[in-house]
Amino acid sequence: MSNPNDRVRLGVVGLGFMGQVHASNAADFGHEVVAGADLVAETRKAFAESYDATTYEQFEAMYDAEDLDAIAVSTPNAFHEDAVVAALERGYNVLCEKPLANDLESAERIAAAAADADGFCMVNFHNRLSTAAEAFKDYQREGHFGEITHVDANYVRRRGIPGVGSWFTSKELAGGGAVVDIGVHAIDFALYLMEYPSVEEVFAVTRTEFGDREDYVDPGDWYAETEDAVFDVEDSATAMIRCEDDRTISLEVTWAANQPESQRFIVRGTEAGAELDLGGEELTMYRSGKQGTDHNLDATLTEGSIEHTGWPGSDERFLDAVAAGEPPTLNTVEQALTVQRVIDGIYRAAETGTSVSIE
Repeated sequence: MSNPNDRVRLGVVGLGFMGQVHASNAADFGHEVVAGADLVAETRKAFAESYDATTYEQFEAMYDAEDLDAIAVSTPNAFHEDAVVAALERGYNVLCEKPLANDLESAERIAAAAADADGFCMVNFHNRLSTAAEAFKDYQREGHFGEITHVDANYVRRRGIPGVGSWFTSKELAGGGAVVDIGVHAIDFALYLMEYPSVEEVFAVTRTEFGDREDYVDPGDWYAETEDAVFDVEDSATAMIRCEDDRTISLEVTWAANQPESQRFIVRGTEAGAELDLGGEELTMYRSGKQGTDHNLDATLTEGSIEHTGWPGSDERFLDAVAAGEPPTLNTVEQALTVQRVIDGIYRAAETGTSVSIE
């Protein structure tokens, strides 16, 4: 933090797992978790006891009653808009969980509210904050890779469907399945590695091959089906994304697949390439040269790591920006809206069986 005496007063909307993550990180960084809002009484009670915080059933009551600097919104996707827009209208700075919303129209309304707000909105694409990504971006700024023309993006779980009957497998609450849950990270990270070019066209196929099967095999106990389980979303998707100047992203996303797990990203540049895992520490770079003789050169980053990666790193960036009174340049609403347009394009392309334009 630029001024260690600046303690941010944080309110949290949605006190489930991610709400607890944001609150815990804020406390660890020396900030004050003032209040929380959640519809579930037991969840409110546990949060109040953990953080000595005042809790509310409705977030509007918390916004109006408390003296807050910032809000972390970690509700199901369908409820992001109401909580984020109401916070922005009151001048609060907001950290919104990914994706920006459950559909494109809602995301556009959030972006419009953010553009008119006194505060700022940052979206929690935490996988950008990794040792490998930080090293890659510094090499990129030095021109090491030349122009990046293609990224092969993979977020593949062998078995990893979230609890069926939770909001993750409900199209109404989540907006989609694997693409919305984990594909959003892969899309954002690929665009981030390419420095967020304009996206022009998407072709995609989505599949539901496992989540609705009675004989689903789940060694990791992800599935946890409830009595009134709803599964009306996709569990995998394959997409080709064309950006300006014919730069491309090939995307493979699965909650479940009969193949090895992977979070591998392969970056192809005109001067050099790279391989790194989403959220990982290891970076390998590939280039060729004529020094001595024609040769290929592979170099792997070792012995290095940055502090506060992933969720803690993202929360730290947000809270530091709030304390400094300066909007962060990382994980902006405009970038999140681009990701939402790609998600919308994937679903439209899958439904029509043709490539679709992204505007």
